[in-house]
This record gives sequence, C-alpha cells and structure tokens, in this order.
Amino acid sequence: MGAAGNLFADIPAQLAREEMTTLLSSPALRVERIVSRGQTSPPGFWYDQPQDEWVIVLSGCAELAFEDDGTTRRMGPGDYLHIPAHRRHRVAWTDPAQATVWLAVHHG
Repeated sequence: MGAAGNLFADIPAQLAREEMTTLLSSPALRVERIVSRGQTSPPGFWYDQPQDEWVIVLSGCAELAFEDDGTTRRMGPGDYLHIPAHRRHRVAWTDPAQATVWLAVHHG
C-alpha cells in the first residue's frame, strides 16, 4: 500500500507564511497541498513555472491574478483551473478568517 493521509489533517491555526506540502512527486508530476490563511504573493512577484499546473480550492477562498491579461479569478471550494507553463500569476488574496486549502498538480 502506498502513502495515505488526509488533506485536512494537521492544518495549523496560525500561519506565518503559506504552507506547501509535497504529497507525491516524480520527474514529470508533483502534487502539493497548499494551506493559506491571509497570505498573498509578495508585491511585484509573479510565479513563472516551467510546468503546467492544475489547481483546485478544497476549502476557503482565494483570488489569483494573471499578468498577461490583467484578470483576477476568485476561487471557492470546488473551483479549479489549469495554468499553462510560464503563464505568470500570483496569489492576490486569501481569506484571513479561515484556512484556504488548495491541491496543486504540477505536470508536463
């Protein structure tokens, strides 16, 4: 039997910074649990990742901003999206009153 766990276990009540936990990794795939509680990307910082990313919000809510078209996407429980490699994006907002739990799948 492989690794097992619960995505909602051990969520800290306070976070100084976003918490990222790798759940599964191979050369072509990385699955992460991300927990945010009011954290955002630093001013002027944009993620520019070499792999595609599929992300879903499991609980809480957040907003992602995209540099190429200036849009912001609000996400709540169950909302997911695919971010192509090198599409520059940032976390513009996460709910400070509750934990936002994300599942991110980096692939390609």
